[in-house]
Amino acid sequence: MAFLAVRRTRHLTRNTTTRPHPQPPATTIPITRVTLSPEPEPAPKRPPPVPILGTPTPTDLERFTPKPSLLDRPPSKPPPPRAPLTKATRRRLIRWGVIAGTLLLLASCTQVLENTIYDKGPSTESAVIPSTGDFSDEECDLTLAYSQTNCDYQNLPGGGPPAPVPVTQLQQDLVDEDCRPGKTAPRVRKINAKVTRTVDRQWRRIESWLKTHAPRSHRTLGKPAKAADIAAAEAVMGLRFPDDLRASLLRHNGSVTRDDTWAFGFLGHTTANVAQILDDWRSLCEIDRGNTGEGGDADVRTEWWDGRMLPIGADGMGDHLVIDSVRRDIGTTDHEGSMSFPPGGTRIRSFHALLKATADAMEQGTSIGHWLPRAVNGEVEWDILDVDP
Repeated sequence: MAFLAVRRTRHLTRNTTTRPHPQPPATTIPITRVTLSPEPEPAPKRPPPVPILGTPTPTDLERFTPKPSLLDRPPSKPPPPRAPLTKATRRRLIRWGVIAGTLLLLASCTQVLENTIYDKGPSTESAVIPSTGDFSDEECDLTLAYSQTNCDYQNLPGGGPPAPVPVTQLQQDLVDEDCRPGKTAPRVRKINAKVTRTVDRQWRRIESWLKTHAPRSHRTLGKPAKAADIAAAEAVMGLRFPDDLRASLLRHNGSVTRDDTWAFGFLGHTTANVAQILDDWRSLCEIDRGNTGEGGDADVRTEWWDGRMLPIGADGMGDHLVIDSVRRDIGTTDHEGSMSFPPGGTRIRSFHALLKATADAMEQGTSIGHWLPRAVNGEVEWDILDVDP
């Protein structure tokens, strides 16, 4: 019994002793050695092929490869035949053909006529072309003599021009050569486009103001002049109109009095057209044929009149607005025997300057010297301001 008890005790003691749990065997992973091969070195770049003369490159072959053309398309089917024209259609075609031929012939004749006018001189129907370059002495009509300018021969014995007298050397020196120009052929001169644009710009300002404030005066503006008429007047007078004056005449050939509206003008003078400029120049040269002072080279700007002046306007009482064709500035003549530069107490250097000064005075309500333009009952009136002595 004791033996069994001791054996059992040993058995229990052995069982209660802590034993380590068995560990699973470790898994072994085989390591495989990988041998990396060295990277191959890049191949050296080859230089581009050098083109060889006579040998086409691929680019040349591609560029010169023939491409399909529209001409390679198969021909289209011919259109079906048209029906014959009817008699009415043929008559209409013939009628329109005759009309077109007539218009073409008319246009050709017109072109030939214009070329003749501009190349060989103005038409004989022009009002400003006189039959001769000489002046005729006419007796004074007392019914029209409202100033010394219009009637200079009324007190002469016999009522006509004096008998010719021998011309001395002194009298020959005093003759106004500008009133006796030599005969020249008319020639149409081209105007600088810049001058035409500047003149037209000032006229548009004046026209706009007249339409708004003085429509009655706006209706008195004349139609454009003909370049051939201006050339004819220049040939007769032996003078050259300034370009700005010619450009203005080609836009408005002066002005005309309509009904009870006085013709529009500048500084109290109506604007003259080409024919009036020529007629007034001839009349003034008829009255004053000589120069005052010593010799023919007298100061023409201090005289009452000289043939180199262009009368571009009149006030109806014997006074004129003039342009000096040499200096091209603006002045006035007085029928009592004087010429004034500048007019109205302010210098006006050219006809374009006169247009600009007028447009400025109208738009701003200012004056040109002692001349003040204003609109009264739809008409322009020029007031003379008081001038301090």
